[in-house]
Formats: sequence, structure tokens, C-alpha cells
Amino acid sequence: MKAIVNARILTMVGDEIENGFIIWNKGKIVEVGSGEPSYKVQDVIDANGNFVLPGFVDPHCHIGMWGDGVGFEGEDGNESVDPITPHLRAIDSIYCDDYCFVEARQAGVTTVVTGPGSANILGGQFAAIKTFGRYVDEMIIKAPCAVKAALGENPKNVYHEKKQSPITRMASAALLRETLFRAQEYDSAITLHETSPEDNTAPDFDIRLDVLRNVLSGEVPLKIHAHRTDDIATAIRIAEEFSLEYTIEHCTEGYLIADVLVEKGVKAIVGPILCDRSKIELKNLNIKAPGILSKKGVKIALMTDHPVTPIQHLSLCAAIAAREGLGEVEALKAITIYAAELNNIEDRVGSLETGKDADIVLFDGHPLDLKSKVLTTIINGEIVYEA
Repeated sequence: MKAIVNARILTMVGDEIENGFIIWNKGKIVEVGSGEPSYKVQDVIDANGNFVLPGFVDPHCHIGMWGDGVGFEGEDGNESVDPITPHLRAIDSIYCDDYCFVEARQAGVTTVVTGPGSANILGGQFAAIKTFGRYVDEMIIKAPCAVKAALGENPKNVYHEKKQSPITRMASAALLRETLFRAQEYDSAITLHETSPEDNTAPDFDIRLDVLRNVLSGEVPLKIHAHRTDDIATAIRIAEEFSLEYTIEHCTEGYLIADVLVEKGVKAIVGPILCDRSKIELKNLNIKAPGILSKKGVKIALMTDHPVTPIQHLSLCAAIAAREGLGEVEALKAITIYAAELNNIEDRVGSLETGKDADIVLFDGHPLDLKSKVLTTIINGEIVYEA
């Protein structure tokens, strides 16, 4: 067994623990408490009164999908030749030896939810992975953890240049809706064949539609890229038509219709807030948006959208959001437990609780103080970075 002792522990699911300890064994947390550990531990890290909290979770990024400083050779996130590509899998593109994974660990980011970009209406399957491992298969927490959908400016621009549909928001919505209808029919045909094979022929296998069967059942949510209020409304409309599990990704103008999001029970993965207004649909980008949404009652997490904001600045995004109205506690939750919950991986990561993965970060000061540094990062119970 291993332990950290003499720590100020922020578990993300309860009050701060003074003079706290964490014990783990075989990569899993065994006990979190205050005072002296109840187990005999040989391998001990003395936190010297510093802050300890769960490893940060980036709930939406593209790390490993676009190689850092590589150019076209490392651009593996958008198969922008067909607007409907739900069968593509992030784990088949992730280059886990990209140096950005090192920078993630140095900044205390231990879990990332990474996947395709937003060129296509259905772009492929996101994966939740750890930021340390020999190869991607060892790093997986959940794959797929979502299927990426995209509305708005990005698919319009990509396919306008190719002189093919979709070049309007109407066509984007229609293509998404049509594909989901086709997936429903495909699923029904398979069910009929399974229940009565003598009377019903099995449909020809379609890998795109087969992936969407799990989306229609709610087992795999849609991560719907939407910046403007009209795109957010379209995302909600289609999700409700098909009774889908979903999150709104970016949600840039969501703060303008926060009451609607609350009424609809929308969960939002917001950001990046640390970027320029690089396109028209970002004209209402507002660093106060996370605080506005949260105070209205919308459950949010904060993303970097790496490489838009480099992965190592996830805590900086949280610090800015905290300063601009979100508050320190909610900001930290937005990059830990809420980020995990909105990606359905909270059984593994996002908080320091018995039975969860021993993904732990030790800081030399408050984690949202820009002068603070990570001293130690632990993933699956093993030290992967020491200052």
C-alpha cells in the first residue's frame, strides 16, 4: 500500500479535509480520511500541508488527434470527405507519444476525453483515456464514451468548399435527422430478425448505422458541437425527437438562453474560454458564461478544446471562470467530478473516493492560484511526474 499524508485534501465530493491522508493499493483508492492512516503503509509521501486533489479531467479536447507542431502528417481528427462518419474511432488516431501528453501530466491533467473535430455532421467516436500509458489501449477508460455531432459554421464551411451538402444549417439538421431515422429502421429490422428469423431477413450490415444503434438506445451519448443559440436549439430539438442522451459542447451562446437550458435539463461542456474570436459564431464569446450558466442551474464542465487552448492550461481556464463568477469550488468541480459525470466516467475518476482510480495531484499551493505548481502527479497509483 502507498499513501499521501499531512495533506489538505479536496475530494471534490465533500468538505476540505485538514491533515488528511489518502491510501491506495493496486491502482485503487483504499481510504481517504484525516489524522493517522488506519493501515500500515511503507511507501509514504509527506504533503507537508499542501493541497491534494483528484487528477484533472478535460471533458472535451483533441489531444493526440492533431500532432503538436507536425502539420498535415499529424492531422488525424477530421475525415472531411463525407459528412456522416460515426464509425470512425478516436483510438485509431491517437498518438500517445505526442509531447502534449507530457505537458498534461505536468499540469495535473490525468484524464482526457478526446476525439474527432467538427468538420462532419457525425464525426466519429470519442474516447476517455488516461494521459499516461505505453500505447492507447492501455490508457482507455471508456471507448466509445460518445459520438461526436456538429452543427453550425464548421460543417457549412467544409462542405461549401466542396460544393456539396450541407452548406446550410437546414441541411445539417436534415442530414443528422435522416441518419438517425435510418438507424432506427436498421435497428428495427435487426430486432425483427432476432425475434422472428423465419419471417424477417436480417438487413445488410451497415457499420455507420450499427454504431448509432447504441446512440438511439441511450447507451452512448451524442456530444453535439453547437456555439450559437440557434444551433443549440436545433441540437435540443433533434435530441428530444429521438430521446437521445446528449451534451452541448462549447455552448458559447448558451448563457443567452440559460433559462431554456435549465428547462430542458441541458448539460453543457463549456469552452474554450481562453481563445480569440476566430470565427463569426464566436462573436458573443464571454468569459463570464460559465458563471452565468452555473448560477442559473445548468450543470457545466470546462474544456480546453486542445489544441485551441493547450491542455496544460485547463486549470488556468478554471481560474479565469472562478474569477468571473463561477467561484473556486464550482470551477474545480468543472474540471474534476462534473467533467467526469458529463462523460459517464465518474465511477473511475473525478474525485478522491474509496474504490476509484488513484489519480492524484499534489500542488505546492491552491490549485487555482496561478503561482502554484504541480509537485507530483499520480495515475493509476503510480507517480508519472515529479517536479
